[in-house]
Parts: sequence; structure tokens; C-alpha cells
Amino acid sequence: MIKSMTAFANIERTIDDISIKIEIRTYNSRHLDIQLRVTPGYQVLEEKLKALISGCVARGRVDVKIRIDDLSEAGVSFEVDEVKARAYYVALKTLKKILDLEGSVPMEWVTARNDLIKPKEVESDVDKTWACLSDCMQEVLKDIDAMRQKEGAFIAVDFRERLQFLKDSIDQIEADSTGLLEQYKQRLMERISILTEQHVSLDEGRIEQEAAFLADKSDISEEIIRVRSHLAQFDAIMAAETPSGHKLNFLMQEINREFNTIGSKSAKTDISHMVVNVKSELEKIREQVQNVE
Repeated sequence: MIKSMTAFANIERTIDDISIKIEIRTYNSRHLDIQLRVTPGYQVLEEKLKALISGCVARGRVDVKIRIDDLSEAGVSFEVDEVKARAYYVALKTLKKILDLEGSVPMEWVTARNDLIKPKEVESDVDKTWACLSDCMQEVLKDIDAMRQKEGAFIAVDFRERLQFLKDSIDQIEADSTGLLEQYKQRLMERISILTEQHVSLDEGRIEQEAAFLADKSDISEEIIRVRSHLAQFDAIMAAETPSGHKLNFLMQEINREFNTIGSKSAKTDISHMVVNVKSELEKIREQVQNVE
């Protein structure tokens, strides 16, 4: 099954006073690269999160943003910096005396400083949070996988169209490459006749021998067999359930190598032109393979 490496999904849930927001984006990459950004205090869950992600995504860059808020009373607490508050209060009383002001020091003077009262760090209930977070994570990963499969289906359609062109081309190349022995024999006889101005009698046996040698050097039957084998493997890999990007990339290199050999061996203009067109299609397939997981 072909899967794309690009996708996006997000989720927001509040379960048992725990608010969870997850956003996942996936991009092309040669290997699996997981980047996690988790609310401070919950980094201990990163290894479990990576295990969930790697169970769903085999290849690509995965950017994950997770915000966790404990909305329970136990999760919201404040503390007073007593030393700093007393020192500040004394300083205000001194200032009041200097300015000869009546009455007590107003509370709003004291609370004007925002560093005297601050949120208190509360130890997170990691087990309770993980029970909620893992469910949300599995749900958003299912959405990611569905999007990657959907995009992969479009890529597979494009692959099949281009592979059909390659199959038709190799059939045409095979048909055009028949009768090489007679072609070389005729060409040799014509060249020798021109060079000798038909004053030298031709040795039919020697002509046959030279023509056979040239035809053997230009024989592309093995390359044609290998190309057809590679194209069949391409079809099989696309139908398999396992990730296929690396395999398809290697296969494209092999197919390209065979067509290069066909182009260099063949002396026929029609085949050379066809190889040029094939290599253009191969480049388009190779570029698309870079998007496959």
C-alpha cells in the first residue's frame, strides 16, 4: 500500500479535568524523525509518545505539539514569596513615612508587584494524564494514517499510468530491436561497396561474421528482461502492506540503469528517441517516490 509522507491532524479533548490539545504535521524525510514539544512537567511521557508514533509512522519527519492543562482544583495553586513580600511591605511603610502619608499601606500597593504571588508548581499525576493522553494520541494518529493513505492512493494512480507507459515502451523497443543481424549485414555491404566503389568482391562469410559480432554487441534482450522484472516488482511493492519508499527508490535506480544501457547499445534512432522519453517519465516517477513512506 502506497502512503504519502505528508499529512496534518489535530485534536482537542477534556477528560477528567485534563485538557489535551495535540497537533501533528508530517513531512518528507529519508528516515523517521520525531520532534516533540510537550507542556513542561510532562516530558517524562516522551518515550511512550515516540513509541506510539513509531508504531504508526515508519518514515518521515513528524512534528508534534502537545499542550496539557490540569483543570482540577489540585492542579491550580499559588504561592507567596514571603521574604520578598515582607521586605516590600517594609519598604512601602518607609516610603509612606517619608511622604508623611496617613493610614495603613493599601493592599493594591503590595499586589502591584506581580512577582510576590506566582503559580505553584504542582506535581503532575503522570499515570492519570497518560491514560487520557494515549487515547487522544491514538485517535489523532489514526487521522494522520488515513490522510497519508488517501494521498498515497492518488500517488499510486499516477504511478500506474506512468508504469503503463514504461511497459508499452519496452514492448515497442523489443519490437524495433528485431532483425538486427540482417540490418547490420545490409549496412556493412552498402558501406563496403561505397568505399571500394564496387571494385572488390564481397566475402559473404566474413560479412555474416562481422554482422553477427555487431548484432551481439547491440543485443538488448537481457536488459529488456530485467526491465520487465523490475516493473513487475514495482507493482508487487505497491500492493504490499509494508512501507515501500526505500524499495521503490532503489528499484528506480535499477530501471534507469537498464534503460541507459539500452540507449548506449542500440544504434537505431527510434529506440534512442524512445529511451529519452522513457527517462523523462522515470525522473517524474523518481521525484514522486520521494513523497512515499
